[in-house]
Amino acid sequence: MEKDSLKTGRFTRREHIKCPDDIRKLFKTGKKVSVSGAKLFFTANGQEINRIGFPLPRGYGNAVQRNASKRYSRETYRFFKSHLNTGFDMLFLVYPEASNNSFHSRCKIFKILCQKAGLLKE
Repeated sequence: MEKDSLKTGRFTRREHIKCPDDIRKLFKTGKKVSVSGAKLFFTANGQEINRIGFPLPRGYGNAVQRNASKRYSRETYRFFKSHLNTGFDMLFLVYPEASNNSFHSRCKIFKILCQKAGLLKE
């Protein structure tokens, strides 16, 4: 089933980072790259898949804005999933700025962050 999800770009349960301990560990010990309005924390996970989480900073808008931001981030990850090296845990942290509140701007930001981190396949 995993091979099918790679073809379709699905975002499976195994790819989510939800455990608070894993998120804390990434914030503390993970490498960090940043651009204006976003940060990417990452570390090798020793697995054959990437895992990713989409935390938001405190005070990030109302529930509608938070949900929309996470939706954009998930879609961005799905779009780039097949172009990323595998075996990493990542946190994609986006700040509430007007310049990154669309899917296209989110894609540009994510691509730049992944290039800086060396996560894109060559």
